[in-house]
Amino acid sequence: MIDRPLTLMAVHAHPDDEASGTGGVLARYAAEGIRTVLVTCTDGGCGDGPGGVKPGDPGHDPAAVAAMRRTELEAACEVLKVSHLELLEYADSGMMGWATNDAPNSFWRTPVEEGAARLAELIRRYEPDVVVTYDENGFYGHPDHIQAHRITMAALELVEAEPKVYWTTAPHSMMKRFGEVMREFGADFEAPDEAQADEMPPIGLPDEEISTWVDTAAFGDQKFDALAAHASQGENIFFLRMGKERFTDLWGVETFVRVKDSTGAAVPETDLFAGLR
Repeated sequence: MIDRPLTLMAVHAHPDDEASGTGGVLARYAAEGIRTVLVTCTDGGCGDGPGGVKPGDPGHDPAAVAAMRRTELEAACEVLKVSHLELLEYADSGMMGWATNDAPNSFWRTPVEEGAARLAELIRRYEPDVVVTYDENGFYGHPDHIQAHRITMAALELVEAEPKVYWTTAPHSMMKRFGEVMREFGADFEAPDEAQADEMPPIGLPDEEISTWVDTAAFGDQKFDALAAHASQGENIFFLRMGKERFTDLWGVETFVRVKDSTGAAVPETDLFAGLR
């Protein structure tokens, strides 16, 4: 046990990732009096512009998009009651294979040791007891998510502290339900064939391989509202079509894999801070 305020640090790639991936735990732990720190690595400049204009299309201004998304991110943090927002402000790299992967200052081309050194300074400053980021595949293969994983794990090697470390994931049972709901709402969601599946990074895990299941249903409205705060990206945020009740029913539990631990807390666990309080 420790005698200072407990701290959760979530390291995410883009504005809106904090809400979709960890909005529930950020809201829940803030409500429990835990200090919450969000590190957002990129400026989100490869998102949609006003009117839904896409990256690379005429009228898409990455700098203007980044400014708009920062405002939205700050609004989402207000909804989730995030204690501290830290921006690394690397350029959004876009999807894998886009020319923006290699643009100046893109997060994807940033040396891991540079990003790790900057993040290590934040870890030393905030002394998080729990750190959350993506797995080595960035959950679904996005280059900025992969890079966020890399710099987080490298930063942890640079500091003396030994927080509990978690990677976000989704149980296969939930992914199946998600596919069913998407089809119900008329979204195009087809499972990849075997040849495609071999080429794609795995998404999610079998239920029995997930170490940590955190009930966040009481904070479903906050998570939904935080996603809605990213209004400029609404076309890409399918979850907003469901309404709050269906959304919370589907995503009212957030799941993680515990990859570093010095507490000895038993798994499966239902609290990221198990063994710390």
